[in-house]
Amino acid sequence: MKLKTLSVAAVLALSGLAATAPAGAAPGTVSGDGGNRIGTLRVNGDAYVKEGGLSAAWVKESADVKQITLSGNRIGVLTGDGVAWVKEGGLSATWVKEATDVKQIALSGNRIGVVKDNGEAYVKEGGLSATWVKESDKVKELELSGNRIGVVTGDGVAWVKEGGLSASWVRESDDVIGIDLAGNRIGVLVGNGVAWVKEGGLSASWVREADDVIQLELSGDRIGILKDNGEAHVKEGGLSATWVHEYDQAIQIALSGKRIGVLKGDGDARVKEGGLSATWVLEAGNVTELALS
Repeated sequence: MKLKTLSVAAVLALSGLAATAPAGAAPGTVSGDGGNRIGTLRVNGDAYVKEGGLSAAWVKESADVKQITLSGNRIGVLTGDGVAWVKEGGLSATWVKEATDVKQIALSGNRIGVVKDNGEAYVKEGGLSATWVKESDKVKELELSGNRIGVVTGDGVAWVKEGGLSASWVRESDDVIGIDLAGNRIGVLVGNGVAWVKEGGLSASWVREADDVIQLELSGDRIGILKDNGEAHVKEGGLSATWVHEYDQAIQIALSGKRIGVLKGDGDARVKEGGLSATWVLEAGNVTELALS
């Protein structure tokens, strides 16, 4: 889910970290589905991933990266030359070149998705060398979760399909600037800063979650938001559960299972594990993007 108004790199620029921050960072899912991997993109373009506990050791994965995404035992990166790479298995597995002329990469389970520079969205299912299926044109953002695919098109319309790669699209909402998927939940952030989430079928009713939102993230039964004043909030349970204030002065939030991550304007990335009031652990500094698996 991309930020409403400013990319993470842009906010870092305002905070003075930005002289070496990669330009044009792509939107994409930064929240996971309960995995134990944490990924960070540093100001010099290096991508690092750790696996296991919050204090596990970092492994450098790639250089010249402008987006990182994680899902299960897969890691995906988008490099500065527009090439999408994915590896499967251990942190030191071999990279497979997936596509060129890419502006966003997305992963979920055994699916890989890319949005090309010309706005065409493609998804493949199965092994890393599976065949691409064209999903849509004029796409600004692509999201994957299980057997669901979501896109936001250039006219601000959010569409979601469920099932096979050639399933029919269902129109979900208009005036959308970001979409997020998790299980049977769909979340959208609309142009006036309102975050909406629905649960169940593609035609379920929307529930208004919060106002003044610049980022919305979903994972399991948790919903996370970043407000335009830098406050990060998370709720757990039903769509009408109570919000818990998690952090101030944040510029990004990420969720995965029982993990919550925040990125501060000074480049510090912190993650907590357990309940909503668990203790934060400082993971890394000079970070421009934080991703959880």
